[in-house]
Amino acid sequence: MDIILIYLLLGAIAGLIAGLFGVGGGLIIVPVLVYLFTREGMDPDSLVHLAVGTSLATIVFTSISSVYAHHKRGAVRWDLFRQLTPGIVIGALIGAAVADWMPSVVLRRFFAIFEWLVAIQLLLNTHTKASRVVPGRVGLFAAGNLIGSISSIVGIGGGTLTVPFLVWCNVAMRKAVATSSACGLPIAVAGAVGFIIMGWSTTTTLEWSLGYLYFPALIGIVTSSILFAPLGAKLAHSLPADKLKRLFGLLLFALGSYMFLSA
Repeated sequence: MDIILIYLLLGAIAGLIAGLFGVGGGLIIVPVLVYLFTREGMDPDSLVHLAVGTSLATIVFTSISSVYAHHKRGAVRWDLFRQLTPGIVIGALIGAAVADWMPSVVLRRFFAIFEWLVAIQLLLNTHTKASRVVPGRVGLFAAGNLIGSISSIVGIGGGTLTVPFLVWCNVAMRKAVATSSACGLPIAVAGAVGFIIMGWSTTTTLEWSLGYLYFPALIGIVTSSILFAPLGAKLAHSLPADKLKRLFGLLLFALGSYMFLSA
């Protein structure tokens, strides 16, 4: 199968999953890109970084339509978004620098462990309990910094971190999901810019790349994921959510295992 068709298929699957579960496609995109880039014979020292940077760039495009949809329903807490964003941007840039410093094998295993933790959460169907109020500016800056850093390192939009944090701070689930969706945009933009800068001199011999961003994969994934995300959101209302979450958890556990064991 032509590699562009594979990227389109990957985007379709990532879009469906993002629509179904409200979890960014980065958890799927990164390990699959690592596998594809390995098959294409790319430099093993930089292909994991390239997969993470490309994943973040796809989220820039896919998050825009999601944010607009939530905004139309009046669900985004823009006050929290404004206070979280400075920390998120700085954190995402720091995350890109930390990821660049990590050897490929370390970054791969860090991603694997993170993916295992998300998989366990889905398999056990755990829920965060509201147990505190929203912190002040300093607390939100620190939270945004941590969320941005980790999300940038693993190439995701941060929903698996932002939603539980906001729910823990007594934000209603609907508004937490919507606000998390908005926060995914600065994470993706800052993270992608950071990976472009950090990989500027590393991938100069790779055609169709800009730093740790690979355009053929970006274009293919974005094209189909934007089309399939609304379908996933529609199916979410008619399919058994708990069973699907457990199946998704098993998939993430398998992908995490691939990332860890193939390092």
